[in-house]
Amino acid sequence: MRTTIITGSGWIALLLGLSACGSSESNDSAPVQIIARTPVVVQTVGHGGISNSLTLFGTTLYLRRNAVTAPVAAFITKVYVSLGARVQTGQPLYELETKERRALGTLAIAGDSALIGRVTVQASSGGLITTFDKQQTGDYVLEGTQLCTIAEDNALAVQVNVPYEYQALARPGRSCRVRLPDGRTLTAIFTTPLTTVNALAQTQSVLARITQPVPLPENLTVQVDVTSQANAHAQLLPKTAILTDEMLREFWVMRLVNDSTAVKVPVQLGERTPSTVEVRSPIFGTSDRIIIEGNYGLPDTARVQVNPRKP
Repeated sequence: MRTTIITGSGWIALLLGLSACGSSESNDSAPVQIIARTPVVVQTVGHGGISNSLTLFGTTLYLRRNAVTAPVAAFITKVYVSLGARVQTGQPLYELETKERRALGTLAIAGDSALIGRVTVQASSGGLITTFDKQQTGDYVLEGTQLCTIAEDNALAVQVNVPYEYQALARPGRSCRVRLPDGRTLTAIFTTPLTTVNALAQTQSVLARITQPVPLPENLTVQVDVTSQANAHAQLLPKTAILTDEMLREFWVMRLVNDSTAVKVPVQLGERTPSTVEVRSPIFGTSDRIIIEGNYGLPDTARVQVNPRKP
């Protein structure tokens, strides 16, 4: 029988070998921690000119209407106008005859008395006849009966539907261009924003007064072109790079601080187009990378994985 004797140094080598085996088995069984990263696409800030031209839609309406009423109880003897006719201030519209004059007939007609009992109703303002309530001669009307309605030419306006994010372009006093379906172009001035917003489209109605009197029908759909002042030296980013809160009050972008970390940076916006936004502050460097895809829902500090931009 053969016996093997292990010296002191041999024991040490054996113990180190067993320890190494145990350590290897322990490392193999330990779980590997994986850090999740959001795939994103980045872009540097561009520089150039921007001019925001926006095409909106609106409908025509008359802000002031004058109701023409009978000043006395009388019979209608003459009608000088028709529905849709254009009238001038002071133009005769109706001639009325009182029931007393009609009862007397020709008995009291002599000299100036021929005018007694006859009333001429005149237009109080120029415009279009939009309603024609009494158009038959011989009808008897009571005092205060509405005869017709005149829509004033100088009260023609367009009710423009403006997306709420572009309300700054429709501030009172700003001019716009109204394009009619027949190709004519008119100039209008924004005056009064209405107090309601369309819940579905999130558009606010703003009134724009047409500067020159033009005979247009109501409820005519027109195009309204709004142009803001151009900025020739602007910081430009794609619209997809801009994030905002639910109330559209705060705006920010996600900027990379290294190849795997992005942070939230609040920004102040300027002019906007359907695809590009001007960033007025802060001033970014030429090497700053801004996330333009994959930024929605990222926290203030996020781990990201930068992917190449699609051609």
